Amino acid sequence: MKKSMEQNLIQGNILRTLLSFAVPVLLALFLQAMYGAADLIIVGQFAGINEQSGVASGSQLFNMITMVITGLTMGVTVFVGDAIGSGKREKAGQGVGCGIAIFAVVAILVTAVVVPFSDQLALWMHAPAQAFTQTSEYVRICGIGTIFITAYNVIGAVFRGIGDSKTPLVTVAIACTINILGDLLLVAVFHMGAAGAAIATVTAQAVSVVCSLFLIRRKQLPFDFLPHCIRFEQTCIQRILRIGVPIALQELLVQFSFLFIQVVVNGMGVVQSAAVGVAEKVCVFLMLVASAYMQSISAFVAQNNGAGYWERSRQALFYGIRTALAAGAVMGTLAFFEGSVLSGIFSTEPLVIANAHAYLKAYAIDCLLTAVLFCFIGYFNGCGRTAFVMIQGVIGAFCVRIPVVFLMSHLKGITLFHIGLGTPISSVAQIVLCVIAFKAFQPKTMGG
Repeated sequence: MKKSMEQNLIQGNILRTLLSFAVPVLLALFLQAMYGAADLIIVGQFAGINEQSGVASGSQLFNMITMVITGLTMGVTVFVGDAIGSGKREKAGQGVGCGIAIFAVVAILVTAVVVPFSDQLALWMHAPAQAFTQTSEYVRICGIGTIFITAYNVIGAVFRGIGDSKTPLVTVAIACTINILGDLLLVAVFHMGAAGAAIATVTAQAVSVVCSLFLIRRKQLPFDFLPHCIRFEQTCIQRILRIGVPIALQELLVQFSFLFIQVVVNGMGVVQSAAVGVAEKVCVFLMLVASAYMQSISAFVAQNNGAGYWERSRQALFYGIRTALAAGAVMGTLAFFEGSVLSGIFSTEPLVIANAHAYLKAYAIDCLLTAVLFCFIGYFNGCGRTAFVMIQGVIGAFCVRIPVVFLMSHLKGITLFHIGLGTPISSVAQIVLCVIAFKAFQPKTMGG
């Protein structure tokens, strides 16, 4: 008998319900982080520093592309969550079909830009000369797999919208295992370096999509969906894009600011380039709890607002902030005092480890700040206030983070710690904006 995938987020104890949804999201994000980290870890252990720098730069670019796609799919999550919360099965199915049509076009466009222009993208990122070929190869091969990145994120957005956070956990676990095995085979055994890591990544993404589709066929969907739903329906497109485009633009600009850091550091040398790549991978793990709450609160708020439970949405935000702060304190302590141990997982080069630890000391501050910021972003996304999310992200990235990094890079005796300070400084500015917006928007939100 087919099992329902829907989890009811509009009933029961708020903290317990939020946690039961967030824990599988956290585990899925952890596996996804392992999935992304495996390339750098295995290349760092079995290949040279040039290969590691290539993976670091290439993965930074593709992380930006993936985050933009993920942000755009938030329109599908909120659309479907709102429809499910208000009991409109047919509307939810229309949203899913329209989302598939939109993201098929997105995948084609990204592939058409990335694959033939990988050399130009590596040049634009100021990839160190010793790692230029490796960077270009990694970008080109991952670009071929864009269709799988896009499909996986669309499926994940639908799962979150209907309240199912467990199925994505299963599929990403399978993908993570395949990616690690592929890296070990292609990098450690066949010595294919950055290209081997990219091939393993694309293969794992393809398998995760196939597994997701297989699991969907065995489960009962809480919405009405037929093949004819896959079409460009004007009302659905407008609603999905109205929510998703501001988030995607925000992610594009925020991730561009992190890519700018990579570009600045690439100019400092191959050691610093690899070190920032290592540190950024560690940071993904440090931010996992906050990231899980951001996604979970978005789905929770979308369903509850759809049902008219505005106060329940507000309480979920406060519970999320409190629990995320506790986790952030632990992660920040680890980053500051044990950053070299964490960096040593990804690299065996002493200079790379030392520079990565210096960068992580700045991020230790941001572990606490991100716990608050990401919960606010999740709340505003769930409320459909994505234009504000975009604005605060742009201000944080372009008015704070990039100028701080640029100024720091021109100081004498600059270290990666000083470069890293741009991130917590921008988080402070964004939190202030979120608090102001929460007070300003609340009367409107509470009124529907």
